[in-house]
Amino acid sequence: MKIITLAFSLTAMLTFSTAHAESAKQWFSDGQETLKAAMAKTANTQKAKNVILFIGDGMSISTITSARILQGQLAGKPGEENKLVFEQLPYTGLSKTYNVNQQVPDSAGTMTAMMTGIKTNAGFISVDQTATRSDCASSKDTEIATLLEQMEDKGYATGIISTARITHATPAATYAHSPERGWEADSKIPPVERKKGCEDIASQMVNFNHGDGMEVMIGGGRRNFLPMEMADPEYPAVAVGLREDKRNLVTEWQQKYVDGQYVWNAQQFEAIDPKTTAHLLGLFEPGHMRYDVDQALDGAGEPSLAAMTDKAIDILQKNEKGFFLMVEAARIDHAHHASNPYLALHDTIALDDAVKIALSKVDLNDTLVIVTADHSHVFTMAGYPTRGNPILGKVKPNRPAQGGPWSEFALAKDGLPYTTLNYTNGGKALPDQPADCQPPACKIKPRRTNVTHIDTEARGHIHESLIPLSSATHSGEDVAVYAAGPWAHLLTGTYEQNYIYHVMRQAFNPQ
Repeated sequence: MKIITLAFSLTAMLTFSTAHAESAKQWFSDGQETLKAAMAKTANTQKAKNVILFIGDGMSISTITSARILQGQLAGKPGEENKLVFEQLPYTGLSKTYNVNQQVPDSAGTMTAMMTGIKTNAGFISVDQTATRSDCASSKDTEIATLLEQMEDKGYATGIISTARITHATPAATYAHSPERGWEADSKIPPVERKKGCEDIASQMVNFNHGDGMEVMIGGGRRNFLPMEMADPEYPAVAVGLREDKRNLVTEWQQKYVDGQYVWNAQQFEAIDPKTTAHLLGLFEPGHMRYDVDQALDGAGEPSLAAMTDKAIDILQKNEKGFFLMVEAARIDHAHHASNPYLALHDTIALDDAVKIALSKVDLNDTLVIVTADHSHVFTMAGYPTRGNPILGKVKPNRPAQGGPWSEFALAKDGLPYTTLNYTNGGKALPDQPADCQPPACKIKPRRTNVTHIDTEARGHIHESLIPLSSATHSGEDVAVYAAGPWAHLLTGTYEQNYIYHVMRQAFNPQ
């Protein structure tokens, strides 16, 4: 059987991404080369030894486009011609993300779909839609086995990586079962529900009893594993554990896995030897890990998403049968909730770096690699900016406004410049006009912030939104799915999100 090789190798991907056509002849030639590559694709129907699922939490298509441009501009190019590494995987599809009970979804229901093969309600962690949210008794016998649990039971190595708390919705849906995503520590479960026997998510992670246990668990969320009276090792003056049951789950994990290593800072992580490490637990923050651009500010240090992926694959590859790994760039979502595209786009580029590392370490002949998002965000890219305009900057026109004078920035009808990137809703909305102010009786003052002399490309700049909310929300449109490796050709077209599970399962167990 002919297998996809050179046309979609990492080297070919990186070479193509630097191409920059600036003539009609070159545009046409590039189109022909793309056609040839597409025509050369041959489906790989071999059994997958490994599956790696990358999740860009909240990574909308507009986020991918903007991150692509930013990555190119950081390399000194206009940006639009650039391609992220994962964009160059040979197969692309669209995933429909709605929950059973919500048109616009949350991360718990969407990740449950990808890990169990069924859709469920928002807020549910790998339980079906018949449960009632936050009702312990209602969730009995509603648990759905996850792909990670199934592969552990079959003797494969498994791992999860997240820049969020490792007990947060996306990673939790790979190993836990709960009618409430917020039940990350026992103190987060109401006492009446605790008495009914529901176990918190952190405890479920340590008590995980499938196979020989997950080999890799790295991310944030230390506080959910430590007792309330215990000071955090990194921030002893300001942070303590959240557990009311007085259990130290880190100690319990160490006792359970005598061949394992626990780390909480960069130095310890770097010292880990994958050859001699059978199980790895890394908890690098009390809460979420830092945004990628802020990691240098962490006194104890944190590994990058790429470094965590690198080390995880080295540990997991020791299993001759194969492995399943889930890698989440969680803070893309958090940055979008805060209306901060600078952070969201840099964390998307960090995800791309992790994909690049993974592709350099595995063989696409026997490894299925999928890159997707759990849901979208109300993040927009608009305004007719000129080619090469800074993606985080104010819109510069490529021609004067019709009938108007030339200006450095494009101006809206209120006479003020505006940015290319904005949010439909969020925490920095336009203030309302006085109800009694009707032109021409009174002059309407500009409703927006005058960003003429504001650095909109700065790390802390919050972009404006239309509808005032406490934070920007998710959005409901489809998200992109990129794939390469065994059975990746099944991920083309438009499909329900739970279908992704069925493709991964098919790749591991072809009929």
